[in-house]
Amino acid sequence: MEYTAVIRTLGTAGKKYQTLLDSLNRQTIQPSKILVYIAEGYAIPKETIGKEQYIYVKKGMVAQRALPYHEVDTEFILFLDDDLFLPDSFVEKMYSFLEKNHADVISPDVFPNAERPFFGKCMMMLSGRMVARRDDGKWGYKVMRNSGYSYNSHPKSGIYSSQTNAGACFLCRKSEFLKIHFEEELWMDQMKYPVGEDQVMYYKMYLSGLKQLTWFHCGIKHLDAGSTMVNEEKEKRLIYSDFYFKTIFWYRFIYQPDKNMLSRIWSVICIWYALGFTLFISTLKCKFVILRLKYRAIKEAIDFIKSEEYKNLPLIKKMI
Repeated sequence: MEYTAVIRTLGTAGKKYQTLLDSLNRQTIQPSKILVYIAEGYAIPKETIGKEQYIYVKKGMVAQRALPYHEVDTEFILFLDDDLFLPDSFVEKMYSFLEKNHADVISPDVFPNAERPFFGKCMMMLSGRMVARRDDGKWGYKVMRNSGYSYNSHPKSGIYSSQTNAGACFLCRKSEFLKIHFEEELWMDQMKYPVGEDQVMYYKMYLSGLKQLTWFHCGIKHLDAGSTMVNEEKEKRLIYSDFYFKTIFWYRFIYQPDKNMLSRIWSVICIWYALGFTLFISTLKCKFVILRLKYRAIKEAIDFIKSEEYKNLPLIKKMI
């Protein structure tokens, strides 16, 4: 098996980026190339193992991944963010699971939701954002009709089918990735805060008929090179973008591709519960600034759905 490692970065992850490069350098199956897609205007990082090739592209979580990958001449691509630690036999095992299960995409469980605190799990469940499920032996992550997702609450060490995953790392064939035309979703880079691009990418794969897997308890570590400082302005951008994204994702990927009328009605009930619950909580806490922010995000998302820009986007086809 030959593969190319492709990394999206701003070049600011420092030692965490060096950890990723060192991890790639220790893989039992070495990458044929390491291509680093760095945002325009950012400096080439000093961290190196002497094997990387840098390519400047437009800045954006989608823009730095929704590429034609002309530089890739291998069948497989290992997609990576710049702040990960990978065990030495990581790629070898991922490829083995991919082949053994006749799947198209495999991603590690980078952010283990099953390990969240109990109170946090309860609030996420009530809001419909994230819901724990019993281990049924098959599914890892599933997308729900309210734009949230459910997760396996007690995954055993191993492989599960999934409808969505974390975007920090995944392995698939170049040809399969290009099939989903991820560049059609560049509208997400216009949001005030980057959220949801991984859910859009993976669920689009799922709707396109690609079989995707989640590998639990695999040893990967997310080192989190992003800024951990949360100020009031950043929190507002995050809340706005979350509600803006949730509304558009629901319409574009859940409601619109569904041709069954009863199923559509149920989807409408689900999204209004999810949105209504959090609006109610903001009202209950007398957080009227946040309430207006959420309302404005939903309204502007609906305006975007009605716009010519949205109408020019190709419709999502449900191939499953």
